[in-house]
Amino acid sequence: MLTLQEQFGQIDVYLFDQLLKGRIRPGMTILDAGCGGGRNLVYLLREGYEVLAADASHQAVASVTAMAEALNPALWGSNFHSEPVENMTFPDACADVVISSAVLHFARDDHHFQAMLDEMWRTLKPGGLFFARLGSTIGIEAQVRQLQGRRYLVPDGSERYLVDEALLLAHTERLGAQLADPIKTTIVQNLRAMTTWVLRKKL
Repeated sequence: MLTLQEQFGQIDVYLFDQLLKGRIRPGMTILDAGCGGGRNLVYLLREGYEVLAADASHQAVASVTAMAEALNPALWGSNFHSEPVENMTFPDACADVVISSAVLHFARDDHHFQAMLDEMWRTLKPGGLFFARLGSTIGIEAQVRQLQGRRYLVPDGSERYLVDEALLLAHTERLGAQLADPIKTTIVQNLRAMTTWVLRKKL
């Protein structure tokens, strides 16, 4: 019998919540945009989901490809692309679910943020689910220091592009999307704030 660690890997707990809610189901195609080493893909690969992934890091994509070969050999290596998320080569409306976990806060500026977001949205099917976890100023406004535009020095020492609720709601409206869940933010000991933003693309 597999341990929970073996079954789910290091999956984001808020993404796990989407599984529990039945919004991510067998038979769906999942695109992890900015997949890193694939921490959110272990369960999906093991359960035979059609998984697509992109990351600018060749090393990250090689790691995910190796993981897929071990857990779901039926997947083709061509499912995994070494490319930036703002310029993916996947077809329009190819995914039922798009995952963006700890990616959007690496945007250089407003233009880069919107380019990444719009490209992820392009690949999402009508009726599909967009799941994002990203850094924000929500709840730590007094602890962050603005550098330029929406780039901030965060108390944990990192520099990030940080959103707030107003910006997320503005993009939700611009995309013609619906909030699948209320916007939720976790504050980590006043060091950083991570916000969960889950959207449904209209049919």
